[in-house]
Amino acid sequence: MLPSKKLPSHEFGVVASERPTSKARAKFGARKAWSTGTLFSATAILVYLALLKLLVHLLTADNYGYFRDEFYYLVASERPDLGYVDFPPFVMLVTAATHAVLGDSLLALHFLPALAGAVMVVLTGLMARELGGGRYAQGIAALATLVAPNILAFGAWLAMDAFDQLFWVSAAFVLVLILKRNQPRLWLLFGLVTGLGLFTKATMLYFGFAVFVALLATPARRHLRTRWPWLGAAVALTFLLPYLYWQVVNGWPTLEFWRNYYWNMSPDSLGGFLIEQILTMQPVSLPLWLAGLWFFLFGKAGKTIRAPGLVYVILFTIFAIQNAKFYFLAPAYPVLFAAGGVTLERFFEERRWRWPKPAYAVLLAVTGAIIAVFSTVPALPVETVAKINGTFAGVNLGIEGSGRSAEVDKLPLNFADRLGWEDMVSTVAGVRDRLPPEEQSKACVLTRNYGEAAAVDFYGPKYSLPDAISGHNNYYLWGPRGCNGEVVISVGVSLETLEDVFGDVEEADVVRCEYCMPDENNFPVYVGRDPKMPFEEAWPEFKHYN
Repeated sequence: MLPSKKLPSHEFGVVASERPTSKARAKFGARKAWSTGTLFSATAILVYLALLKLLVHLLTADNYGYFRDEFYYLVASERPDLGYVDFPPFVMLVTAATHAVLGDSLLALHFLPALAGAVMVVLTGLMARELGGGRYAQGIAALATLVAPNILAFGAWLAMDAFDQLFWVSAAFVLVLILKRNQPRLWLLFGLVTGLGLFTKATMLYFGFAVFVALLATPARRHLRTRWPWLGAAVALTFLLPYLYWQVVNGWPTLEFWRNYYWNMSPDSLGGFLIEQILTMQPVSLPLWLAGLWFFLFGKAGKTIRAPGLVYVILFTIFAIQNAKFYFLAPAYPVLFAAGGVTLERFFEERRWRWPKPAYAVLLAVTGAIIAVFSTVPALPVETVAKINGTFAGVNLGIEGSGRSAEVDKLPLNFADRLGWEDMVSTVAGVRDRLPPEEQSKACVLTRNYGEAAAVDFYGPKYSLPDAISGHNNYYLWGPRGCNGEVVISVGVSLETLEDVFGDVEEADVVRCEYCMPDENNFPVYVGRDPKMPFEEAWPEFKHYN
């Protein structure tokens, strides 16, 4: 029997000298572990979720059409001012910058709101980290912010609320840093962020008030004995001064606007307001934000940082009593999601429960995606959404309008308000084209609300229409814009109002649209002639701030 022959190592495809040493293997293993850890770290998960939100908005940006407010902001950006009847100047500046750099396409207008929403996702996760949460706590908190309908909806078009929510969440993050790390100098940063919020939407005043009361009611009141919170408040109020100056010069129109707004709102019960919060913040997230509220108000871990929980309670109470729009409270939830994530993570780990963690995340993600495509993100064909929305009797988890019909016919408001605008403008142009030639050149277009007027201003050049006029909100302050009232094509203005101003009023056409808001469908287009008084004198007849 021949002795066995030991094959050289190269016959196995590896030269002995090329075999990895134990040191090399250890180095390779460490590099692999670092790579895996980096790809699935808490920070990486936050980035993935933020990018997902950003991509969802950008990939659906061109669907359906322009939202009514986007027309309004584009018109306002061409008339820069220190304020407007229904909004401070920040969104006008954003719109002007977007138009100058990116243009006025839907993708261009939706980029910054989508980016604001993505940043909010990251900030929510970072708040959970600051409160002691690990990877799961940070991820679940960020996911809850991503799928919350009242936050997701405002990342889908250009709206001041997208930036208002970002500044609220940023301010909450800074507040957590101040209280957790005991760094009073950060009140200056808090003042800067809330100041930007005041430059965006007046509701930041409520947030600032709630923070002040919450500090007084907790041991954190020690901060009020230092100069830093007061310096921060001074920084914030500096941003409000230009808007206050504009209010004085223009006779405080925004106070009239808010008075009319609250007067026109349908009364709602405390229970009704709570149900709206549960539905529009994603029902599956209810255990998460309740756990966060418990964390701040009663939990041992939140003993040194009670204020954020009290801020939520104060804001909920104020908005419920005032019968405010239910989405005003939306940016107060991410800090609760953050604390709730920490609470759930510790609860599961203490009991060594592994399966509930991914199960809850999957449930939150799946239900959030289903709600999004039917209520907040324009991803499906209009006909499909209309059919399903009709099946569920018009349940709307998105947003509601202000001073308008609360009826939802075929689509949620945040979808319906993107449709039918150019058809309306085309109808108006058709009425103008049927006028005698001597009237066409001097015809003005008068509309009921800013959405209709701004749509005419946006699409009008395509049809050679003049700039629209309206008595609604800031359009009233912009005035008749040279219209003498001899021939007026009226869109949506009541016949009674027109007959008070014109001696001759005739119905010329009817605006129809299948999927738009009900109050933008089946209303007549009138032609008014023979004004009973100079049009400048008649202008106050059309005024309405709401």
